[in-house]
Amino acid sequence: MLMDTLFLSRMQFAANISFHILFPSISIAMCWFLLFFKVQYNRTNDEVWMRVYRFWVKIFALTFALGVVSGITMSFQFGTNWPGYMKTVGNIAGPLLGYEVLTAFFLEATFLGIMLFGINRVSNRIHTLATFLVAFGTSMSAFWIIALNSWMQTPTGHEMRDGVAYPVDWLAIIFNPSMPYRLAHMLTASGLTAGFLIAGISAYRILKGDHKPAPRRALKVAVVASAILIPLQILLGDMHGLNTLHHQPAKIAAMESVWHTEKGAPLVLFAVPDEKTQSNKFAIEIPNAASLILMHDINGEIKGLNEFPNAHPPVKPVFYGFRIMVGVGMLMLAVSWFSCWQYWRKKELSPFMLKVLVGMTFSGWIATLAGWYVTEIGRQPYLVTGILKTADAVTQVPSSNVGISFAIYLILYGSLLFAYVRTLFVMARKAVLVDRTDEIETLQEKLLAAQSLQVTTSEAKA
Repeated sequence: MLMDTLFLSRMQFAANISFHILFPSISIAMCWFLLFFKVQYNRTNDEVWMRVYRFWVKIFALTFALGVVSGITMSFQFGTNWPGYMKTVGNIAGPLLGYEVLTAFFLEATFLGIMLFGINRVSNRIHTLATFLVAFGTSMSAFWIIALNSWMQTPTGHEMRDGVAYPVDWLAIIFNPSMPYRLAHMLTASGLTAGFLIAGISAYRILKGDHKPAPRRALKVAVVASAILIPLQILLGDMHGLNTLHHQPAKIAAMESVWHTEKGAPLVLFAVPDEKTQSNKFAIEIPNAASLILMHDINGEIKGLNEFPNAHPPVKPVFYGFRIMVGVGMLMLAVSWFSCWQYWRKKELSPFMLKVLVGMTFSGWIATLAGWYVTEIGRQPYLVTGILKTADAVTQVPSSNVGISFAIYLILYGSLLFAYVRTLFVMARKAVLVDRTDEIETLQEKLLAAQSLQVTTSEAKA
């Protein structure tokens, strides 16, 4: 029964965090996009920038709300499904989670109200400041969550007393060895996720006949930002991989499906890992490339999974998840750079590229989830590396209880996700209709003005 409870608890938490991370992966960076739009309006006094801001601040508010709600339910599971976690490392996890909650609710939520409802009630300077503080708050929330999760990956700054972790150096806990790399990687991933979302929805509006400059301007900003961020993300990913190789070699061995320690290890582009035979079937490899990438030495030695008996993660999800993340990243690079090339040559995107961008609207979600699975599954069998195994932290409640709550979560999250995606495209279509209404009203105003001028001219002649 314990194994059933363990499996269901893991699946429930995976579903919860998978749903939750979708929304911070957008909102962390989207608020910085909003700040850019607002600063551009302040600088140029061009109403188009304010149109862009007003449209996307509504989507940000919706995204932020779903992120907060799903984050709260996720926190509850530390007590309901993983009591051993808080019992063992609660002295460290509790304060870090508390700092994140203070940042999210006292800073972000307060000034979000000014962003949404105060645009005509406070001065422009105060409204811009509120936008900055919300953007800063979202980034600080990410800082504290990544600090905690990174500590779980590479724990430092603590001592164990009777099986309980006690903090002895908070700076070492917060700025643990993997934290800077993971924070930079996550913030850049958020920038790409938000960038492709803005690009995709803006492209959808244009394809639906929105000829106003607002979606075209938002599209160009998002595409250019993504084209800049993706090579930076590749560089950060390489640095993060080298850090992981040093501190979590078992995770790297699973990512690359290296079964036995070897020098000059090949880079496995694709394979079907077989844990029973400890081999890769149907492997497509580049000789020595894994050693070159990871060790910067063509004959560098990479530890294999055989070095970690009964203490390495399941290979297939880590192996495939890493390749999905990299594959989507390469696609982002190609699409963003080709779009920039079209802007440079033709000043606008072709209908084909607009359709491609619509198809890439949620590509950031795919890459983020794949990377998150690599990170979390790659830590197994530990919940906190070297300190607490996942099986030792799980609840003792009957598996049927966990199964019922798991099913409810799946139904609820599936419904909310469908509603969220549908709402985004409904808002985009309504924006097109609003713009068309504005065009009609503008034409009517011009017609009335022309008629008035004609009547005035006639009266003057008479």
